[in-house]
Amino acid sequence: MPILRAYLAPLAVLCLSSYLIGCSTANDPVNTTQPISVAVTTPAPTPVLPEALKAEFIKTQMAQGFTKAEVETFLAKAKYNQAVIDAISRPWEAKPWHKYYPIFLTEKRLDAGLAFWKKHEKAIAKAASNYQVEPQIIVAIIGIETFYGQYTGNYPVIDALYTLGFYYEPRATFFRKEFGELMKLVKEEHLDIDSLKGSYAGAMGFGQFIPSSYRHYAVDFDGSGNRDLLKSPDDAIGSVANYFHEHGWQLNAPVALPLVNRSANAPKAKVWAGEKLHYKVSDILSPTLSLTNARDVDASQKAMLIELEQVGSKDYWLGLNNFYVITRYNRSPLYSMAVYQFSQQLKQQHDAKK
Repeated sequence: MPILRAYLAPLAVLCLSSYLIGCSTANDPVNTTQPISVAVTTPAPTPVLPEALKAEFIKTQMAQGFTKAEVETFLAKAKYNQAVIDAISRPWEAKPWHKYYPIFLTEKRLDAGLAFWKKHEKAIAKAASNYQVEPQIIVAIIGIETFYGQYTGNYPVIDALYTLGFYYEPRATFFRKEFGELMKLVKEEHLDIDSLKGSYAGAMGFGQFIPSSYRHYAVDFDGSGNRDLLKSPDDAIGSVANYFHEHGWQLNAPVALPLVNRSANAPKAKVWAGEKLHYKVSDILSPTLSLTNARDVDASQKAMLIELEQVGSKDYWLGLNNFYVITRYNRSPLYSMAVYQFSQQLKQQHDAKK
């Protein structure tokens, strides 16, 4: 994938971000021959916390060892945030591939990644060796997630998870569980809940770990005595590598292979849509859908068919186990492909400078 020279604005300040205002053309001329009507709107009232869900949450947390007073105090700190609902309703992954990848595959991000790799070479090499994960994957994840710690999110984490857990019906159960995990995490890691910021989905730090992932996969990689994914690049590096290791990453195994479709019709195999792998390579490849570059591939291994929408056409890829592991970080195949292709760019440039 060629590197685009367009220096795109960080996601945090894009006018497309659903929670920002002030991107309109304020200097547009006004037609003074017509009266100007100003619409006055009344802000929607803050939704009331459903009492049944509140009672259920208190009961669940008390079963985890918290007192009722502790849970009620934690709940009282959280506030509903409409911007969180707006943001999750318009995910970047809803874009077609040809609009999605230019956001991430830029020279600016590549340069930042190479600089990060050079600065933290020892920690990255150690993590790659300890957890058997290629270094470029570690560097790519941190670059795609937060531009190497520059954009870690400005949403109060407690508000984000509270809002999604109690007011976002499509995934309320999941986020309510994460809200409970946050309560445990704050106690275990001695985090300041009042200043804890992250993404609209409650992900934190260099690698954007949600509370449950922070609790289960974070490691103290710099030997400081605590697992600090918010301020320690080394802890983030080790934790990302550990996450991939725990989810079954296979060192030196292929990730995804480009395919060529010689038929005017779409492939017979269904495009992967987030489910567990059930196809084998032999179920996907056919006389009309084959590897772009011939190579030996175990036809019995599990695989997925990836479809990327280009302008006026579609690209197809064969996703293997390691690609599936990337989707454990973010289930979008677009995200995972961006990580993979960025990792390849990083490796090529890093190796060239040795």
